[in-house]
Amino acid sequence: MVRIGLVQRPRTPVEGDEDTLALWYELARLYAESGGGAQRATKLGFASVCTAGALVLLSAPVFGTAWAGPFAAAIPVAVGLLSGGGLFLWQRSRLRRRTAVLRERLAERGLDAARPARDGLGAYYDAQLILLRSEYEYLRIVGAGKTARLFEETFGFTPEDPFETGPLNVVPDTPEMEVLRGRWERRIYSGKQRGVGPPALGPHEELTYRIFPREMTVPAELSMRRAYLGISRRLILKRYGANHRREPGLRPEDLRQGVERDLREYEALSRRRPPRRS
Repeated sequence: MVRIGLVQRPRTPVEGDEDTLALWYELARLYAESGGGAQRATKLGFASVCTAGALVLLSAPVFGTAWAGPFAAAIPVAVGLLSGGGLFLWQRSRLRRRTAVLRERLAERGLDAARPARDGLGAYYDAQLILLRSEYEYLRIVGAGKTARLFEETFGFTPEDPFETGPLNVVPDTPEMEVLRGRWERRIYSGKQRGVGPPALGPHEELTYRIFPREMTVPAELSMRRAYLGISRRLILKRYGANHRREPGLRPEDLRQGVERDLREYEALSRRRPPRRS
C-alpha cells in the first residue's frame, strides 16, 4: 500500500522561518526551469529557419532572387541564429537577475545561496534526503567517485551510514530517518569547525541531481518517492535478478519483504506517473 496522502511537516532551521524556506524553494525552481531555456531557444531558432526559408522561396516568383543575391541560402540560417540566440541570451540574463535577487536576500539572512546545506539540513524534507542518499549510493556502486564525493562534502554522507537501498531500510518521517539526519548534520558541523566548507552548487547540479531544497507538494513527494524507489529497483534487479522471488540469497525474510515492498510501491507510483518536478 503506497501512502500518498499528506506530506510531512517541514523541518526548518528556525521554527516558523517560512520566508527563508520560500527563498530556497524559489531558487531551486528557477534553476530547474533554466534547463528548458536552451530547448526553447533551439525550437524557436529551427522554426525561424523554416519560416525564413519558406518566405525566401515564396518571394522568388514575385521579386526574383536578385534582392538576396548569393546570401539567399544564408538568410534563413542567420534569422534562426538571431532569433534562437537572442531568446537564449534574454532568458539567461533574466535568470541571472532573478537569482541575484534571491542570493542577496539569502545573504542578508547569513546564508550562502551556493551552499544550501552549509548550516544543516533543516530546509530539506526526508523524502528528498532519501533520494539524495540513494543517488549517492548508486554513484558509489557504479564507480562515480568524484560525484559521490560532492554528496559527501555537501550533505555529510559516508559509506558507513546505516542506510541501505535495494531494498530501502528507511522511509520518511520515522525515528530511523531522524537518526540519519542527525548523523549527517553532525558531520556537516564537524567540517565547519575544521574550516572545511561544502563545494559551491548551481544550476548544473540542480538540473542533474535536484540538489537544492525543494518545496514538498504532494506531486513533488510522489515524484521523489518514485525516483528513489526506482534506484532501489535497479539495484534489486542488479543484485538478485528478475527472478528475485526464487533467489536463494534473499534471506532473511525481512530482506525478501523489503524487496517486494519496494518493487510493489514503485509499480504503484509508476502507474500514477506524477510530474517529475514541481
